[in-house]
Amino acid sequence: MTNTRFSGLRHRFRPWFIVWLVVMWCMLMGEVTVANLVGGLIASLFIVFALPLPAMPVAGISVSWGKLFIFMVQWFVELMEASVKVGWLAVRPQEVPKTAIVRLPMRLENEFVLALAVSLYNLQPGGTVTDIDIANRMITIHILDARDEAQIQREIDAVSRLESSMIEIFERSHP
Repeated sequence: MTNTRFSGLRHRFRPWFIVWLVVMWCMLMGEVTVANLVGGLIASLFIVFALPLPAMPVAGISVSWGKLFIFMVQWFVELMEASVKVGWLAVRPQEVPKTAIVRLPMRLENEFVLALAVSLYNLQPGGTVTDIDIANRMITIHILDARDEAQIQREIDAVSRLESSMIEIFERSHP
């Protein structure tokens, strides 16, 4: 008979997560010292055991690492472009552009991949996901620059490209 009181602790212990937290602690402190390593270890053990995260819904996900690398390079380029565009919108000597709220369907099956796609979209300046309807797989986005239909369509196409990339990278049917 197993002791149910401690069986949950066994599932909470994630060594690589603890290592990652210790590294983040040392980065936060600005240097790697014995005291920072011990402090990071104590903090990470407290986080892992006292504040457990639920299991991630990663069943059915297999990562295409090459496509992920290409996507991340493209995403960073788009991040720089979007930052320049939003910066120009902020300082240009014209009126504030019209904005729009658009509701779009999402084909992503896995909730983790959907959350990742929403996070990546939100990190790009110029658009924000304002609502996620998980049951119906719909997102509502706020478009910062919606001066005409072509601009709105460009943003819808960007969401569609993001969604397609996430499907190719994480949800493809063959390993």
